[in-house]
Amino acid sequence: LGTMPAGGELLGVQHNKPDRGCRYLVFHRRMDREPIPKTAMTGLKSILFFILAPGMVAGLIPLALFRIGPRLETGFLTSLAFPLWVNGIAILVWCFWDFLVKGKGTPAPIDPPKQLVVSGLYRYVRNPMYMGVLLILIGHFAWFGYWGSLIYAAVVWIAFDLFVRFYEEPNLRSKFGADYEGYLKRVPRWIPRFR
Repeated sequence: LGTMPAGGELLGVQHNKPDRGCRYLVFHRRMDREPIPKTAMTGLKSILFFILAPGMVAGLIPLALFRIGPRLETGFLTSLAFPLWVNGIAILVWCFWDFLVKGKGTPAPIDPPKQLVVSGLYRYVRNPMYMGVLLILIGHFAWFGYWGSLIYAAVVWIAFDLFVRFYEEPNLRSKFGADYEGYLKRVPRWIPRFR
């Protein structure tokens, strides 16, 4: 029959060629690695949250509701829209990836990272995901020129700031303690500090 490797799990035994004697095949798998389904599930939750949160706040809501009303001719600013959109989306994807790979979780408050993420863009600013969303919203204003979209961007930024100050930071303080306190001292909340 052979031996099962250390850390293995017996999956089943199958009788092979019963008409020729008693030969059995033993099926096993290694269990010393994290199961792929857990990582895949966390990835799927991240994608779902990406669609529901930034997708709604930076995509569906402003494009559906705030392309009406008074408009400003943005002229040369329209050329800034695509770089703002591309950079905003790239920031979001990078941060979601860091939360999945380095933090072992998602950006969603219901399934937060298990480890404090302080690398990547988080070395320069504490809230790069929110900054990415704001870049996308400013890109909408630059392209379409509707005042409503600019006012919406300002309201979203205020909501982000209040959420960070009164929910996110207190929860991260209680979860990560001294590590997070040190991070607060080194890295600014909104204005990136490049070293």
